Amino acid sequence: MPACVPTRTDDSSHLPDEGRPHSPPRPGRRPPRGPRLPRVAAADLSASIAVFLIALPLSLGIALATGAPLQAGLVAAAAGGLVAGRLGGAPLQVSGPAAGLTVVTADLIQQYGWRTTCAISVLAGLVQLGLGFVRVARSALAVSPAIVHGMLAGIGITIAVAQLHIVLGGSPSSSVVDNVRQLPAQLASPQVAAMSMSALTLTFLLAWPRLPGRVGRTLRTVPAALVAVTAATATAAVAGLTLPKVDLPSWRSHALAGLPEGPTLGLLAAVLTTTLVCSVQSLLGAVAVDKLTARRPAQQGRSDLDRELLGQGAANIVSGSLGGLPVAGVAVRTSANVQAGAVSRNSTMLHGVWVVVAALLMVPLLELIPLAALASLVMAVGIQMVSLHHIRTVTRHREVLVYAVTTLGVVVLGVLEGVTLGIAMAVGVALHRLTRTRITREVAPDGVHHVRVRGQLTFLAVPRLSRALHQVPAGAEAVVELDGSFMDHAAYESLHDWQSAHITRGGSVELTGRTGARLAEPHTKEAGQTSHCHCRPWTPWRNHHCESPETPPPGGLRSGHQLASGISSFQRNTAPLVRGELARLAREGQRPSQLFLTCADSRLVTSMITSSGPGDLFVVRNVGNLVPPPGEESGDDSVAAAIEYAVEVLQVRSITVCGHSGCGAMQALMNTEPGGTQTPLKRWLRHGLPSVERMAAKDRPWTRIAGRAPADAVEQLCLTNVVQQLEHLRAHEAVGRALEEGALELHGMYFHVGEAQAYLLTEASSQDAGEGEIFDRVAATALHDTPA
Repeated sequence: MPACVPTRTDDSSHLPDEGRPHSPPRPGRRPPRGPRLPRVAAADLSASIAVFLIALPLSLGIALATGAPLQAGLVAAAAGGLVAGRLGGAPLQVSGPAAGLTVVTADLIQQYGWRTTCAISVLAGLVQLGLGFVRVARSALAVSPAIVHGMLAGIGITIAVAQLHIVLGGSPSSSVVDNVRQLPAQLASPQVAAMSMSALTLTFLLAWPRLPGRVGRTLRTVPAALVAVTAATATAAVAGLTLPKVDLPSWRSHALAGLPEGPTLGLLAAVLTTTLVCSVQSLLGAVAVDKLTARRPAQQGRSDLDRELLGQGAANIVSGSLGGLPVAGVAVRTSANVQAGAVSRNSTMLHGVWVVVAALLMVPLLELIPLAALASLVMAVGIQMVSLHHIRTVTRHREVLVYAVTTLGVVVLGVLEGVTLGIAMAVGVALHRLTRTRITREVAPDGVHHVRVRGQLTFLAVPRLSRALHQVPAGAEAVVELDGSFMDHAAYESLHDWQSAHITRGGSVELTGRTGARLAEPHTKEAGQTSHCHCRPWTPWRNHHCESPETPPPGGLRSGHQLASGISSFQRNTAPLVRGELARLAREGQRPSQLFLTCADSRLVTSMITSSGPGDLFVVRNVGNLVPPPGEESGDDSVAAAIEYAVEVLQVRSITVCGHSGCGAMQALMNTEPGGTQTPLKRWLRHGLPSVERMAAKDRPWTRIAGRAPADAVEQLCLTNVVQQLEHLRAHEAVGRALEEGALELHGMYFHVGEAQAYLLTEASSQDAGEGEIFDRVAATALHDTPA
């Protein structure tokens, strides 16, 4: 017999509101209100207006450049702002009609017509949704940057050449070659009115961002594109010039997407091309947003690229269905959004709302804009897509051939063909680099055989490597110098087998890098050896490397050689990673957030235990992390000077006094007997005597550490010394004044070297009766809660 489950007979949660009994409101409480509207930060509101003012003329100009109805640009801008802004994974990225899609869309409109082009946008959005669901967005970033930059440069050249005809008062052809061929005739008979408006627009575009002085700084807050188009429109209206202007038909006659018509293979290629350009440009834009916002104090985390792909796909479906252009992330609008101080996706969505309002209410004003002004605006955008910075970057990385082939292919053949050629060239360059390995052998005057390998060591180079290695006589001393970042399994096996055989026959083998530093050799457990990896876990900004310790030379360790080797390793491995950051610090000067006063002990690496990098800490180190009270320095003002400089000049927000376990200075304090010769060390350590007296005072409870008593008297003195030095610190005039103003905080810290554990002084606990000061363990729960 089934068990009976008791049920409540008085539950009315299923009743509608009018049938549900209401309890009387509590005294003093307001009755509940309806659902609240989401709050919009003031920064998002102002940023949305700034982005809208840039997006409005650009959307019309891109629609003009593609040959689509001008409303299509407004539809795409609204869909990108509202749909991609709400659903995308990069909250601050602004989506809409992009200049990078101009050539693709123009070709599709000419070949298939407008309604089929809208259907292709919908199909491309569906493909993007599928790619987002299978989570392949991250793999799209595997495309070489040289190909992406080359594609954008080719599109920019195509846009600029085509719009130049409209700037001169004519109309462009469908191909770049035809536009270039017809350009001399167009230059011979330009239209003065169109040229004058274009020249005026370009003048404002170039001059507005360079306005000098305080007034210029204020005026530059208005987007240059809006000022340029507004100036050209006003001038044309006042002068009564007769020239083509924006024509926005009634929304009732706006064409929506239709069923795709055309050859199947051609439509598939069109969908693939649109998907490729939209996705790659949007994903690269999302990565760029992460870089732009990386230094914000309230950074929201990295963009979700798969979600961004889903948002872009949904926006393309909506835009294409409503008769809009294809949608992608737009770098110009995104940069403006970030620079305007946007803090959430509300700014992107609000910009879409303003576009809708303008499309419905500002049609009479928009129809006053000369087409020549929009054409010159888009032409300037196209020219900017050919970035000199990108050219220098690909040249530095020896990928200029990939860049050039992609650019030329896009200009002459088309986007999909140009990208295909670029990928093929990138693969060819990579294979060429893998096969271009130089292997040489020479005998030094001391009889050592040097085999040098320049380049990547793959199976293709194994025959030449084996030939050079076997030319080394049996029993000879050999040095194999490897200058490359990659060695595949076949090359490793060949080198290892020869090394073992050569050593067995009485020879010696040393593997080195290009700088002569000895490389770590693998050890096997079968041989009874244990692999020891000496990792140097410095701060996050330093590259991590495992190195095998070098055998000290006879007669002792040569510290000079160690120093030179360390500097060489820094120049080779770390300097390329931190050069950009250090260059920024050199330009801006140091702006540390805190003064970190700690012991000179060699085991305390401040950047490691605080996870900080260059420019974060103003560090003062001395024996015993001592702070001499004011007036007792006796000629040594170094610590007081550092405190004054940090507080009053650098304006640090906190000061940390950090002690550590096993401090030699504290041991010396306890073992020093009164009297005797006053050495420099004894004279300095007298500033720690108040700590000894504080620990010996019977009216004070001992300082505790994480709820336990100190392990011994030395540890107790180390903890007490931190508390005492904080009191000395408060006695300094600059520190006291900053504390009274609430501009400074003081912190005590204790680092247990053997446990690799940090403890912070909790002043709230120090007021507990009978417990004294307490150092609490710094928890690492954030590391455990973060998924791998």
